[in-house]
This record gives sequence, C-alpha cells and structure tokens, in this order.
Amino acid sequence: MDHVLSIKNLTKTYDNGLSALKNVDLAIERGEIFALLGPNGAGKTTLIGIVCGLVRPTSGEVLVDGFDIAKDYRTARKKIGLVPQELAANMFETVWDTVVFSRGLFGKSANPAFIERVLRDLSLWDKKDANIRALSGGMKRRVLIAKALAHEPEILFLDEPTAGVDVDLRRDMWEMVRRLRDTGVTIILTTHYIEEAEDMADRIGVIDNGQIILVEEKHALMRRLGQTRVTISLKQKLDAVPADLFRRPLDLSEDGLSLSFTQKGEDDSESGLAELLKRLSARGIDFRGITTDRSSLEDIFIDLVGKSR
Repeated sequence: MDHVLSIKNLTKTYDNGLSALKNVDLAIERGEIFALLGPNGAGKTTLIGIVCGLVRPTSGEVLVDGFDIAKDYRTARKKIGLVPQELAANMFETVWDTVVFSRGLFGKSANPAFIERVLRDLSLWDKKDANIRALSGGMKRRVLIAKALAHEPEILFLDEPTAGVDVDLRRDMWEMVRRLRDTGVTIILTTHYIEEAEDMADRIGVIDNGQIILVEEKHALMRRLGQTRVTISLKQKLDAVPADLFRRPLDLSEDGLSLSFTQKGEDDSESGLAELLKRLSARGIDFRGITTDRSSLEDIFIDLVGKSR
C-alpha cells in the first residue's frame, strides 16, 4: 500500500491537562479522498494542525511522503496545502498578490500561468485585482483554497471548507476536488456536512474524544453498518401479523395496510424481500407496492459516536 501520510502513536496533551489526541494511528493512501469525521472537540483540528506544523505533538511520529515532520520539516511542509476553517488572509492585498506570495513562501519559482489556472478554476480570475477585504465571504473562502494550491501540494487538507458558504461554491469546490484527485493529489477533509463526505470520500475515518474509532472504505462501511427499512403496502387490511410469516420481526402499521422490516449490515435485502413476498403470496395476501429506505452515512456516524461514549 502506498501511504502518503503515516501517523503512529500520536499524542497531544495541552498545558491545561486536556488530552486532545490519544495514541492515534492513521495511514492515508496516495490519491484518495479521505473524510475525517467527528463531533466538535473530537481532535480533528488538532490532528491537522500537527501534520501541518502548526501544533507541536506531545509524542508520536508523522511522516509525509516518508519525510518526518519534525526532522524534515521544510520538505514535509512543502508537500501539504491547508485550507483552514478561519478566514485568514491579508485583507489589504489583492487576490493575485496573496496567491503569488503563498507560492513564493514555499520556494516555488514564479509561474503566472499556473496561478491563472487556479484562479480560473475557482472562478476568481475576474477578481484577481480586487482587495480581499472587498470580497464576499464565499469569495474569501475561494482565495484560501487558491492560496493552499499555489505551491502545487501533493496533500490538500480541507478543514470544514464549506462551512457557511453558498451552494454554488460548494458545488464548484467539489468539482475541483475531484479534478485534483484525478491528478494524484491526496485530499483529507473534515466536514459537518456528512452528506458531502458520503458523496465525495473514498474512505471514512471517525475520531471521537481524541481517538480513532473507525477507518474503513466508504462502501464497505455502508454495507457493514448500514441498514435498510423495507415497507410493503397491502391491498387488504390485516388485523395482525400471521404467525411464522417471516424469519425476522415484522411491523404492522396502525391502519393494517403495510408491513415493514429492517435488515442490518450486509444482509441481502433483496433476498429477504423475495422470501417475504413468496410467503405473502402463499397465504393469499396481495400487495400494492414496495418502498425501501437505506440509512445514510450520517445515521451510521451518529450511531458510532453514540456507542463510543
């Protein structure tokens, strides 16, 4: 496995005694989109801060493409781009100047064509000569992304990148993220919009109380921990569920016109449904239609965090 980021036994305890990270182990694969999910105070921002050199760890090891963030700080940091939660930029600089300056900070030679492409991709080209203070909140967020991409990083951290931004920016951002991933850039994102993680990520990590409680490929996670609610609408009212009708509990609606059951994890909902329909037919019970409701990543996340406390 080609790990572009390797974290081993990472611990962070602040001077006030707060234990923000507890022996965290995490490996990020090159070219993937990895979503790190967790409630407020779980340790997400501390973890990102350590990898990006903004926070000093208490103990542990972090390797960025094989380079230790402590021993080979400059080389490791050049490989990382960070879009922070806070809107941090020189408000009196122009968009063009602040992005060019960010590229120079990492020792990259001038490349106006590349900067232009980044600004165009983020719909900022027509704002290149505008002062940042004159931009809307959404445009300022785009500038932060441009700054993070200016030095052509191999790893891009997006820490709550769409918090408080409009739908258009959110859509443009995820299109850009997919293009970056296609070029080999590794994306690590945190977000409170869990539907975004469900749509974008290749793998999911869940952190709570400073500990990683799960890391898994997204589709495997959905199959293993998700559940499906199947509801069958009946043509005739039932007064009660016939005895021994099905191998799992069935719920009869109050009006007696629908039957429902839940399949969890990797159970095959289609084979279970086929079995139930066969048994209904054998008993002369006709149905009108079938609906299914699959759990979302958010449902799984809430359940996981609830069980870890």
